[in-house]
Amino acid sequence: MASNELHETARALVADNKGILAADESSGTIKKRFDSIDLESTEESRRAYRDMLFSTAGLEEYVSGVILYDETLRQASADGTPFAKLLAGRGIIPGIKVDLGAKELAFAPGETVTEGLDGLRERLQEYKGLGARFAKWRAVISIGEGKPSAYCLEVNAHALARYAALCQEQGLVPIVEPEVLMDGGHDIEACYSATKRTLHKTFNELYHQRIDLEGMLLKPNMVISGKDAPTQASAQEVAEQTVRCFHETVPGAVPGIVFLSGGQSDEQASENLNAINSLGQQPWVLSFSYGRALQAPALQAWGGSADNVEAGQSFLALRARCNSAAVAGRYSADMEELARSS
Repeated sequence: MASNELHETARALVADNKGILAADESSGTIKKRFDSIDLESTEESRRAYRDMLFSTAGLEEYVSGVILYDETLRQASADGTPFAKLLAGRGIIPGIKVDLGAKELAFAPGETVTEGLDGLRERLQEYKGLGARFAKWRAVISIGEGKPSAYCLEVNAHALARYAALCQEQGLVPIVEPEVLMDGGHDIEACYSATKRTLHKTFNELYHQRIDLEGMLLKPNMVISGKDAPTQASAQEVAEQTVRCFHETVPGAVPGIVFLSGGQSDEQASENLNAINSLGQQPWVLSFSYGRALQAPALQAWGGSADNVEAGQSFLALRARCNSAAVAGRYSADMEELARSS
């Protein structure tokens, strides 16, 4: 694939106030989600759930792409249409999670490195044949005493860049996801420092490994207070600190930044994204690539029952609509109230 096609795909993923639905939960993660609704996680229940999500009416108005899991990319809708074809037919770009998860990092207690580089070139070739046009790899960075270590940042940035290079070689747009976790009682300043260090190291590696910045997207955390921090930063402070951090670390050639929700509540993720976009135009499109913050209400409403498919879809459509409005800086809590009263 020529570089201009990579550029076109990357731009399409952040066009028209749209964002990305992350539906790439591993088998272990989706089991935990299903446990919350007392539903057994089987291949069929997972297929039915994803079918409910992907067939939501009007989803393409707010969602540009969907990140799939290996199993999901190989599954089909109830009418037999492969999910990748179903999504593409609606103008939604199929993507694929390709990392194999974070594992303990040797000689660095409490820190991890993401694995999955072995055989990645061949897997990417297969995924492209199955219809994927972009990919995602997540690195996990913790804040704590002595963390993140320079060692942890180095090995994860190196892996992210190797993954990105292999993606672009195969004609897939890489989403680069270095997530600084919200876990802990740290303040927003600590998150700012860790995020700045993480992004500096990541883009240094991307440069050295010859990544075409116009043919990739960044999926970072927002600069935000730790979950257990006694004082929680306001949406305005989150917005200002996040944009400031990006101006110091993210090249303007990157077409889009698609935030992860990272443990924020559904409404908090929309409110913070709206505050970020209310600061005015930036060098990059600032959008979303949410998992739980898009899916959680839909999962609860669906509950594993075919009778509740429309109810689940209505909640997904609401969250997608709210976050699309946040990309435009037009989200308000009134959108939530109107939905609840309708």
